[in-house]
Amino acid sequence: MVEERIQYLFLRYPDCLYGFTDISYSRYAEHYKSALVFAVPYGELLTMEAYTEERFERGIREARQTEREILSHIEEILDAHAISYLIPSAVQNNEEELVAPFSFKYAAVCAGLGWIGKNDVVVTEKYGPRVRLSAVLIDSPFAYGRRITESGCPDSCRKCVEACPYHALRDVQWNIDVMRKEMINYRLCNQKRSLYIEKHGRKHSCGLCIAACPFGV
Repeated sequence: MVEERIQYLFLRYPDCLYGFTDISYSRYAEHYKSALVFAVPYGELLTMEAYTEERFERGIREARQTEREILSHIEEILDAHAISYLIPSAVQNNEEELVAPFSFKYAAVCAGLGWIGKNDVVVTEKYGPRVRLSAVLIDSPFAYGRRITESGCPDSCRKCVEACPYHALRDVQWNIDVMRKEMINYRLCNQKRSLYIEKHGRKHSCGLCIAACPFGV
């Protein structure tokens, strides 16, 4: 019944992708059985030709608004069935390790939504990496998606790597066993984006490695 109601909910958001995964691998597994993971496409699916940081940030904000609407509806469904759940924070624990409490990216590949590109971002067949991920941890079993373990990117493609102005990407092809630090100098990326906090009141959205991706355009 709950799964059917969630499926019906996403019929109202046909542009969004979603799936379920078991989270026995997670430290949250003691309290929750599953994760519902969904991907909201950015308000504008920018290419390099149309890219500006401001337009990219606006697309993220529009996706964030849709994400909040969906989360509110999911909460209503789960509350109505008295099912325990948690909406994990997307905010990183600290500026040193830059790790969130629950990895939306890993949950997304486990749910079958996509793979990790050379830009260390989830790449979907439909939208490429131009999506905002979200997740809800739920104390209930579901029909789980098929975990993706290999990259769908061509070995020869370097478009995201070449688009990075700081050379933070290491041109490493992902598989389920590859670690983040092997793919990206994430501290360098964060450091350069943080230089714009005083100017923008936020980190620079950048997104060039996303706009450069040939998937989804």
